[in-house]
Amino acid sequence: MTDVSSALATLDKSTDAALARLFDLLKISSISTDPQFKGDCQRAAQWLADELKGIGFDASVRPTAGHPMVVAHAKANRANAPHVLFYGHYDVQPVDPLNLWETDPFAPRLVDAPKGQQIVARGSSDDKGQLMTFVEACRALQANGGLPCDVTILFEGEEECGSPSLPAFLKANKDELKADIALVCDTNMWDTQTPAITTMLRGLVFHEVVIKAASRDLHSGMFGGPAANPIRILSHILAGLHDADGRVTLPGFYDGVSELPADVAKQWQALPFDAKHFLGYVGLSVPAGEKGRSVLEQIWARPTCEMNGIIGGYTGEGAKTVLPAEARAKVSFRLVGQQEPAKIVKAFEAHVRAGLPADCKAEFISHGASPALQLPFASPELSKARAALQSEWGKETVLVGSGGSIPIIGLFKSELNLDSLMVGFALESDKIHSPNEKYELSSFKGGMRSWVRVLEALGQ
Repeated sequence: MTDVSSALATLDKSTDAALARLFDLLKISSISTDPQFKGDCQRAAQWLADELKGIGFDASVRPTAGHPMVVAHAKANRANAPHVLFYGHYDVQPVDPLNLWETDPFAPRLVDAPKGQQIVARGSSDDKGQLMTFVEACRALQANGGLPCDVTILFEGEEECGSPSLPAFLKANKDELKADIALVCDTNMWDTQTPAITTMLRGLVFHEVVIKAASRDLHSGMFGGPAANPIRILSHILAGLHDADGRVTLPGFYDGVSELPADVAKQWQALPFDAKHFLGYVGLSVPAGEKGRSVLEQIWARPTCEMNGIIGGYTGEGAKTVLPAEARAKVSFRLVGQQEPAKIVKAFEAHVRAGLPADCKAEFISHGASPALQLPFASPELSKARAALQSEWGKETVLVGSGGSIPIIGLFKSELNLDSLMVGFALESDKIHSPNEKYELSSFKGGMRSWVRVLEALGQ
């Protein structure tokens, strides 16, 4: 059986060795978007496969149309154990602008900071430092009785350039990648001492509408008044998408949107989140959106409708008295809960058509639609992981949402029918994608120890 205490002690005694291995991986310039680094991406994949083989995994580098995947399997030390699929990515962002780096981005170093040491290098937080917390946890468990779960690992090499090879790879290997739940370590803690699990990702509908009227642009002095003006018509239609309280007016828009469980709502209210600072940082002061909803709730748990661009008529320097033949707008909807993207699209198009006067028509262009993803709050895996993290960090685990989307989570659901536990140890201050990216040493140490506890909890 797994000896968790011994595994944790092993990690504490071997931090220097674990850090040295992470530094070896960080030295590989696996920039996926730039073809000149193709060899480095291959080298990073092989390095990971070799490390996993060294701790008892059946690991291999799998070719794709782009950069390779790493797939590895190891069995638990007990019969009928749960099966987890761990995902991470070994590719990194380009380092430009290079002149803003204090040292070589691929020469990792430890830096003293006011609140502890930091690992500075490209990929230290996103995502090499994160994925290595899991590898090192597996190493310690294997040395102390074995894994408490069956573990499959999938490391990708194209996450930073849009994962073009991933959908086909998942589809072709879905039987091999089957598991009970996915573990994704590409998210953040709430702060340096408070663990977090991301349980909600908003979905997205992005639609473009084109309003057409006259057969050509018209002189506003000659035709202004009797001729339909697509800009005015479009503006009226868009203005009608919200009521005075900031709610979206489309019929059925809030179908499938549920209220937060009372304990989660209470936890969010107690979080040290400063809405004034959040808005003030970008030069704003008054919260917009739905009245009666906090800023955190609006970002994490409420659906939205936003205009992302309006185009029509003359937009160059100076004046041109013109009535445009057409006007267009790009509109996005962030979805939550069980909202259905197709239903939102249908309601939006109906709203537009209902606002068209005679002689006008509308055309629509879809730029994608995906549903929201939510790990059920009653999920036993969520409860186990939440308790395991609390036992490590000594603070209640925060269940957070994400205003954006993480494509891999949607693919795991659509291709593998897997829910995902998103447990990460990065921080907002880690400067991912920017010069001087860093990862707190406390995140690396705590992350390794946390995965030991989470795997043991999931294996029970």
